[in-house]
Amino acid sequence: MVRWTLNSVLYAGLSTLFVLVSSIPVAYALARFRFRLRSAALVVVIATMMLPPQVTMVPLYIVWARFHLTGTLWPLILPGLFGDAFSIFLLRQFLVSIPGEYADAARVDGCGELRTMLRVVLPMARPAIAAVALFQFFYCWNDYVGPLVYADPGHATLAVGLASFRAAHHVEWNLTMAATLLTILPVLIVFFLAQRVFVQGVTLTGVKG
Repeated sequence: MVRWTLNSVLYAGLSTLFVLVSSIPVAYALARFRFRLRSAALVVVIATMMLPPQVTMVPLYIVWARFHLTGTLWPLILPGLFGDAFSIFLLRQFLVSIPGEYADAARVDGCGELRTMLRVVLPMARPAIAAVALFQFFYCWNDYVGPLVYADPGHATLAVGLASFRAAHHVEWNLTMAATLLTILPVLIVFFLAQRVFVQGVTLTGVKG
């Protein structure tokens, strides 16, 4: 259980961090910058959510196998560096609802775009950022198919490890329920601690687009 928990924390933590680092600048650019084909770029981002993951599973496995990363959790963590369509869309919808006068005032004071984003806009977008982080963390924590396909038993997560409690003809229900409780406990703690900002981020997102 300790090994599975550490693998789940590594997978969910790094994936969430990478998704935030890569998705926030893209969402900020789509919300604040005025450039040709901006709407088309947003449509392309949204269209990627319509592609079922089962369609890309085999080609992606072949790609990661060529880099000799199969058998680990890196094929599930590294894609976060390329952004997440749902996270970009959610953040973009929140950022367009923030009045542009704040950013204009920061530019008048001499701030560049990067500093304006980090020091002015993102502090006001903390509810949306928290919502995206929780969505990504919960998805990775509960992911079963990804670790089952890519990771070997030494890199199994809690979701995969729980399946090992099932036997062919008999199930140790006491061990299974205890392991299930240990699996959902961190998620419940994180949700209750961040419940207010999470709900605020979800309810305020998408008011303006």
